Amino acid sequence: MSLADTTMIPASSVPRMSALRVSLIGALFVAIGPVGMALYTPAMPEIVHAFGTTEGVVKMTLTLYFAGFAFAQLVAGPISDALGRRPIITAFMGIFGAASLLAALAPSIEVFLAARFLQGVGASAGIAISRAIVRDQFQGDDSSRIMNLIGIILAIAPALSPTIGGLLVTYAGWQVLFLVMTLFGALIVIVTHFGLQETVAADFHRLRLRALGRSYRELVTSRHFMYAALTIAGALGAVYTQATILPFILMGELGFTPAQFGLAMILQTGSFFLGSLAVRQLMKRHSAARLVAPGLGFIAAGGLAFITLLWGAPTLLRIMGAIGIYSFGVAFVMPDMTTAALAPFPRIAGAASSLMGFMQMGAGLVMGSVAALFADPVLAAALLIPVMALVAGTSYIAWRRLPAPAPKEETAGT
Repeated sequence: MSLADTTMIPASSVPRMSALRVSLIGALFVAIGPVGMALYTPAMPEIVHAFGTTEGVVKMTLTLYFAGFAFAQLVAGPISDALGRRPIITAFMGIFGAASLLAALAPSIEVFLAARFLQGVGASAGIAISRAIVRDQFQGDDSSRIMNLIGIILAIAPALSPTIGGLLVTYAGWQVLFLVMTLFGALIVIVTHFGLQETVAADFHRLRLRALGRSYRELVTSRHFMYAALTIAGALGAVYTQATILPFILMGELGFTPAQFGLAMILQTGSFFLGSLAVRQLMKRHSAARLVAPGLGFIAAGGLAFITLLWGAPTLLRIMGAIGIYSFGVAFVMPDMTTAALAPFPRIAGAASSLMGFMQMGAGLVMGSVAALFADPVLAAALLIPVMALVAGTSYIAWRRLPAPAPKEETAGT
């Protein structure tokens, strides 16, 4: 067996956590990334004035957050395969909390930029390890149901975060946002210590660079994994791209205050929340796999709605309507495609989850960076979001044409 494989803890040695427990803890882990972004976005215009800098530099704070989040995942997941999920999530949340405090106290824009990058590094472990924990203990539609429940719970935090962030910026100042993030990081450390059971056995041999390289080579050369991951990257990467563009459309073009921006963003996360609820009901009668194609239909419709922004003046309804349709579709795609991407790789679930997350955040990073080159953020949204919808749709078609992957052996060994 490959050194890239990781020994899972046998069910007989560690009690299996309930689906609800895994869902609640997993949602908390995943939420740290969107919260670190969504709480902050209403403050971006204030940051421009606070440090006497430009919009372009402040846009870099999101780009650096994405970069830290994307690249650190490539380390966080495989290390958790080797050393266990609990110590790695604790260490990375410590980084997030310390970086949040540094951002609140930053004396210059340079220090602030560094703090945002480190925040992304710390938050990266949340999404990688949460998915790996699900894969460690659940498979098939059971896994998809948990991914769906995580999505439902997860939608609440990003839905409220822009609103809370906008109100805090308006009435308490932007620094308070980062003190709240510091406390959130500390909360996850506490929950990990008291609530999370370990799901893999530590094995320091897994830290070898050759083993790490072998894991990623196996994933990158797997068409099954890559097409499934690209489907998710197109779907969810567009949401991350929108996070870079929307503050400058709603507050810059439409003149919204930070508090109004936060309220408007409920339309995005509320749509994802409703989509997740719909998926949960539909999964009582249909497999998660049958819901992906309809979800991609909504994503395509959302992409077309963005294209219409090329004609006529942008309005709240036109912009948030397009985002709402797109986000509703994402909720249909995520549970099954996440499960499908991870299913053939039980021994390197952390690495697989990390690479999948890297591709999602990397898509947001690339498109967000391209969007920063546009003088008109509405034009950027109208051109770039449909491209992401096209990536999701074509990748799924390619994935469907592949033969089913051979199941991997589940027994331990090295």
